[in-house]
Amino acid sequence: MEERENKYEAGDTIYTKVHPDIKMLVRRYVSRIYYCKFADDLERKELALFEREIVGS
Repeated sequence: MEERENKYEAGDTIYTKVHPDIKMLVRRYVSRIYYCKFADDLERKELALFEREIVGS
């Protein structure tokens, strides 16, 4: 069985460990970095997060 490199896919809802009350959306995954938008404010600058900084929904 092939193991996936990334745990989350584009469009998944996630939360950060630092602010678990703020809903984020995964926009894309490149070179082990997740680029995420704020679900409540899509115009806000996105965050680049490592998987260890993310808590799944």
